[in-house]
Amino acid sequence: MRTVHPPFDPAVAAALVAVNEILPSSVTPDLIGRLRDVTEAGNTMSLDEIRGHVHAEERMVPGPAREPDLAVLVMRPKDSDPAIALPGLYFIHGGGMIAGNNRTGMDWVLDWMAEIPMVVVSVDYRLAPEHPHPAPIEDCYAGLDWVGNHLVELGIDPRRLVIAGGSAGGGLAAATALVARDRGGLRVRGQMLVCPMIDDRAITPSSTELVGEGVWDSISNATGWSSLLGAAAGAPDVSPYAAPARATDLSGLPTAFVEAGSVETFRDESVDYASRIWQAGGQAELHIWPGGCHNFDGTAPEATLSREARAARVNWLRRVLAE
Repeated sequence: MRTVHPPFDPAVAAALVAVNEILPSSVTPDLIGRLRDVTEAGNTMSLDEIRGHVHAEERMVPGPAREPDLAVLVMRPKDSDPAIALPGLYFIHGGGMIAGNNRTGMDWVLDWMAEIPMVVVSVDYRLAPEHPHPAPIEDCYAGLDWVGNHLVELGIDPRRLVIAGGSAGGGLAAATALVARDRGGLRVRGQMLVCPMIDDRAITPSSTELVGEGVWDSISNATGWSSLLGAAAGAPDVSPYAAPARATDLSGLPTAFVEAGSVETFRDESVDYASRIWQAGGQAELHIWPGGCHNFDGTAPEATLSREARAARVNWLRRVLAE
């Protein structure tokens, strides 16, 4: 029986029919391989495709202590002068903690770079379940640390660096900001959290109201969190560096952009996270897009809702990265 939830935007609802034929709403552990294949085919560009738009090179950089090196993708506008520092963006891809690589989500990144000349570094963190927590967050923090130690070489203005990600990448971006604060690491100017995956507990209404509908329903979410945390998922002692909604102190964080659709698993935890940033004296811009499913602008890119959401992200980046 379907639970009660807000209606999907008509354009999103129409697009979901085709999307769910490729990958069901409910990703169970046996479908992780399928999710990886679909992500690679539909949301991951080749290096040659990326180089058709920007200068791009993949580099191997130090990973966490006693762990493998990381592959990061460094991108810069083709017509930019390397001697002139540009704003920077550290990007963490989505994929439910279980899929994707540093070329996933580049449609967003290339759109942002077309609007705002910037240097982007995208990190290829290790995936669960093969590499459970803390491997993904430690990789993401190690990548940010490398960026901080190479700002001049990368041509990034140290005063204008943001961290961004969507879905699992949004959750890891929030976690990376927490780790940087707590370890006295690189201070970024802002954090862009697009439909962030931040709470393993499934305790909000939106975390349980989608079953077999939309994109990344409650069953998929359980698959992602159990892959990352194993039997600890939902238990009392999960680290906020794994699930940032667990953090009890959200003070001292960079200004945040938080968004979700009104018909997605992450809606309520996104609202709560932004609210608690305000309550801790911080700043956040919150968007809940009516009728949007998870990744609605990828599902229905031509919908008015999607165009408005993409514009809002660029507008926030432009304001935060202004000199």
